[in-house]
Amino acid sequence: MSGARYVTGLRAVEQLLANRDAEVRRIYAEYRSANPRVEALVASAQQHGIEVQSANRARLEQMSGEARHQGVVAEIRRSTLLDEAALRTLVENRLEAAGPTSLLLLVLDAVQDPHNLGACLRTADAAGVDAVVVPRHRAAGLGPTVSKVAAGAAEHLPFAAVANTGRVLGWLADYGVAVVGTSDGATTSLFDTDLDRPLALVMGGEHRGLGKAVASRCEVLVSLPMAGAVSSLNVSVAAGICLYEALRQRRTRLAPAPPSG
Repeated sequence: MSGARYVTGLRAVEQLLANRDAEVRRIYAEYRSANPRVEALVASAQQHGIEVQSANRARLEQMSGEARHQGVVAEIRRSTLLDEAALRTLVENRLEAAGPTSLLLLVLDAVQDPHNLGACLRTADAAGVDAVVVPRHRAAGLGPTVSKVAAGAAEHLPFAAVANTGRVLGWLADYGVAVVGTSDGATTSLFDTDLDRPLALVMGGEHRGLGKAVASRCEVLVSLPMAGAVSSLNVSVAAGICLYEALRQRRTRLAPAPPSG
């Protein structure tokens, strides 16, 4: 699955050029820009042999779909988009490798706000997630806003848009992957749950949480303790807490034992 897509925003494009995790086809930059970061970015692109084209603000806005493009848009060919077959191959290879850390997937059930998706991708990349899985329909997909919020993670992190999330969770369970869903009504706390194993963490959408079909595929549903007046957290905030609890548990296991005596 490949095709030309646009990434907007200085930080996101700077990360693209620094990491080279996606094929940058060309850079569009606002001519006569007084921003030294834009000038430095153009110079870096030219050093990498990437075509740079001048574009006015209206053209940049048309490509990026938003006015806050910060004077630069990158056209890329993504190499990290997966279909279900490619996701299965990734999971099989990761499980077969059986390294010191276990498989970690983030499954987002119908997250519709691109800002939330971008924030989830940024945190997922930071926490070492192997891939993010979303439904193909009725959910936010990758786009300029997602890339800008994700600050480079959207071009680095494997991303699978699948036709049937429940089916994917089913074969993940067959592979021995623990499918852990989050729900405000769950009685089991996240902090009492074993996350130090091959894991698919499933987060619900902004308004309805997990759909019934997806929730039924989960081995366990967990919740976050809420000690204040609010009853729930934004999905990207909740995803960050859950992913870093998984990371904490894994690092605790891997930490060397203190010297005796």
